Amino acid sequence: MSEPQLPVLRSPREVLARYYRAMVDKSADDLADLYAVDAVHEFPFAVPGFPPRYDGREAVRAGYQVAWGASPARVDEIRKVAAYETTEPGVIVAEHVVAGSVLSVPPRRTVFTVPGLLILHVHDGLITRARDYMDASGVTGARG
Repeated sequence: MSEPQLPVLRSPREVLARYYRAMVDKSADDLADLYAVDAVHEFPFAVPGFPPRYDGREAVRAGYQVAWGASPARVDEIRKVAAYETTEPGVIVAEHVVAGSVLSVPPRRTVFTVPGLLILHVHDGLITRARDYMDASGVTGARG
């Protein structure tokens, strides 16, 4: 009989780095696996056709599978502006700029940059709450 696996404990900065990697890879599974089962992911800036929040890891997985699967946008890089750990344990605030491109028909590549602010609450190495402030109008504008 094998020993039970202990959860991998990650610091908020490690979770943030993995979060960014999942975005670049457009991997909804890798992103969702960073979340606690009952986590909440909120989008305070309303985007038409997009829910204001996901409740639970599997909602994060399903929501990003649909969003990233349907989007012609690709994240080329995430430029980290700054990351701040707060006095509240496990909370990190990250400023970033997402740089990417959109392939459209007729074949044309349009680049975009989108500023964002992400607040992650991490407990036992998993995201329990995320507040995702992203200016999605930058991607919409690039799509034409």
